Amino acid sequence: MRTACFLVTLFAFSVMPGVSHRSHRLSGSVKSHWCKQLLHNLHRNHHLLRHPHKCDHVFQRSRLRQEDTPPRIVEHPSDLIVSKGEPATLNCKAEGRPTPTVEWYKDGERVETDRDNPRSQRMLLPSGSLFFLRIVHGRRSKPDEGSYVCVARNYLGEAVSHNASLEVA
Repeated sequence: MRTACFLVTLFAFSVMPGVSHRSHRLSGSVKSHWCKQLLHNLHRNHHLLRHPHKCDHVFQRSRLRQEDTPPRIVEHPSDLIVSKGEPATLNCKAEGRPTPTVEWYKDGERVETDRDNPRSQRMLLPSGSLFFLRIVHGRRSKPDEGSYVCVARNYLGEAVSHNASLEVA
């Protein structure tokens, strides 16, 4: 066992990523446990190579957990004409696995929502839609009027919706 462990350790140092050449400084019991675990994994892999029909079962189980998909927009926002002071909703719905996060951009700038600032009158709904408690519109400042897009992201990528304009009547 000791010779096999030594050879496996040398093998691990030479070809396995993430295995430090400094692991020889570990205590004997830790080294022994690590070595037994490595031998167990190598034995299991060798067993699967000798019995390829068992590989299919292992592969199918791991593949089921890895059916992740990039985001895609399934409901795009539509143009809106809204009266000053009234509520409004720009719809956006995205799908993907893992569930994508949704952010909104107005005229190319990220929109601040209640998730960024609890006092914001713009709320990001669980569906991904952007809800305005009341449309703000003044003579000098028109902070809500503009062109909006929603962007859905997960680790596999991002999806951008069609543009939607919000105009104040």
